[in-house]
Amino acid sequence: MNPQSADPVERLTPDECFDLLGQTTVGRLAVIVENHPDIFPVNYVVDHGSIIFRTGIGTKFWSSTRDACALEIDGFDAGSGKAWSVVVRGQAHLIVDPQEKAAADALHLDPWQPGSKSHYLRLTLDAVTGRRFKATRPDIWNTPVWDARSELFH
Repeated sequence: MNPQSADPVERLTPDECFDLLGQTTVGRLAVIVENHPDIFPVNYVVDHGSIIFRTGIGTKFWSSTRDACALEIDGFDAGSGKAWSVVVRGQAHLIVDPQEKAAADALHLDPWQPGSKSHYLRLTLDAVTGRRFKATRPDIWNTPVWDARSELFH
């Protein structure tokens, strides 16, 4: 493939990133655990320029409140044939105010996984980045038929 013919990667503005963050409720939380990165799926909501998620006491809780962490989401728009990715980085803080917890619940912060998720964490953001790019045709890489891009090229 000629690199000159490749479509450019679009850098998303923070507003575009927040728009995409608001369109989904599941992301991947990256934290440092015992000197190595680890990733956990989390349900989240966007609230006043931050991300709120719930968790129980455990690795995710302790790691995200001790060190900086990141949340990543991605998707594919079949209408435009473009894929996108958004990453936010910052520090998570425990929410203790009952009114703040109730406000988060009013935004439908409902974990998918059963179990105790009684601790609410707010990820205060230091960085918000995103990109969008034209997806490669799925037949180029022998992509499985269940790939979202398959519908676009049939």
